[in-house]
Amino acid sequence: MVDPTVERSANRFEIRIEGRRAGFTEFAERDRERIFFHTEIDQAYQGRGLSAVLIEQALTNTRDAGLRIVPVCPAVAGYLRKHREFADAVDPISPDIISWLRNVLA
Repeated sequence: MVDPTVERSANRFEIRIEGRRAGFTEFAERDRERIFFHTEIDQAYQGRGLSAVLIEQALTNTRDAGLRIVPVCPAVAGYLRKHREFADAVDPISPDIISWLRNVLA
């Protein structure tokens, strides 16, 4: 398999293999927080560990940008439970964040 690349676009990070999108993680920004709410790997690319590559690079980019990580997405939350090196950059999910996110996505 060719090494995947991760690219940021407006409100998502996309993972690509040979230029083809294999998946993405979406976020919304509020103040100094990047709220990750959805991650998806295309069925043809599942089972290759691509979600871990995608999420790790998205979280690294977020922390390096000085933003806080809010893991609403179950895939991102699961990754963070296994990778404590990001713990210093994670904010808890609050009812206020959920309400704000619902309004943004409506």
